[in-house]
Amino acid sequence: MIVTEKPVRLASRAAVAFALALLLVVAAMWRVAQADNTYRLHSGDQITVTVYGEQTLTGPQTVLPDGSIGMPLVGKVRVSGQTPDQAAQTIAYALQKYVRHPVVTVAVTQQGPLNVLVLGNVKTPGKYALPPAGSMLTDALAAAGGVGPVDGPYPDARIAASNGSSAQAISLEKLLHDGDLSKNVPLHDGEVVYIPSPATFNVYVGGAVDHPGEIPLNEGDNIAIAIIKAGNGANTNGDYNNVKVVRTLPSGQKQTYTFDMYKLINDNKLGEFPMQKGDIVYVPSMNPNKKPTSFLGSTFFYLTAGLRALFTHF
Repeated sequence: MIVTEKPVRLASRAAVAFALALLLVVAAMWRVAQADNTYRLHSGDQITVTVYGEQTLTGPQTVLPDGSIGMPLVGKVRVSGQTPDQAAQTIAYALQKYVRHPVVTVAVTQQGPLNVLVLGNVKTPGKYALPPAGSMLTDALAAAGGVGPVDGPYPDARIAASNGSSAQAISLEKLLHDGDLSKNVPLHDGEVVYIPSPATFNVYVGGAVDHPGEIPLNEGDNIAIAIIKAGNGANTNGDYNNVKVVRTLPSGQKQTYTFDMYKLINDNKLGEFPMQKGDIVYVPSMNPNKKPTSFLGSTFFYLTAGLRALFTHF
């Protein structure tokens, strides 16, 4: 009896150990699957496809630029944009013609770079490969050389999926100017980041300027920028205490405003009156017998207004 029971007990223990090991493997695979449940596959990802009981169909794969992998028997199977679980279901469905009740798992072994297209008002628009983990909106902007020239507040960035199925607007004014990091959203493969350029329009600048006429401005430009673009050198002898702006109101009526440019600069209030399409700016000539009410000369106005307009927001 002792001789016959010993092999039975050993076999029983081996079966229990095998079952326990199998349970641990399944549990580990379940945890990996749960961790990967929200990750979306994209080109450049390296994955392992396991088809249970089919060694020839099991092995590493790389997601190709067109979003597919090359599986034996079935050829190309598109998996881009799917979670690993969804990709496993897609592969299993494709294998049904050749394998009875295929059981498939997909695990990500190495994430590929995120390919993001950055367009619009950036210094170097183009397609950029960003690190796969933790790439944010600011990373894409930095890769494109930063936001281009803006006048006034920063515009809203528009982020859209490559197929246009979804889009969101992100306030760059809050992100870049106010430092609101909640606006620094994560990016996904294939997304398009678009930064709108400032709208352009013309105003007329006349009087004591170097080049009177139509002057092109960007949305948010102020009176100082309009005058600087028209030329306000020291020889123009403009009376900057009494600059006139004639504006056509929505009602069709014309209204004239008078500005002391020195006071606007000193009080940092240039941005309180942005230019509008069709504005007429008139810089009167200074009476040669009259001294300016401010000790500041036209040369100082040229330098101060020019530098402030170019390098600060009003």
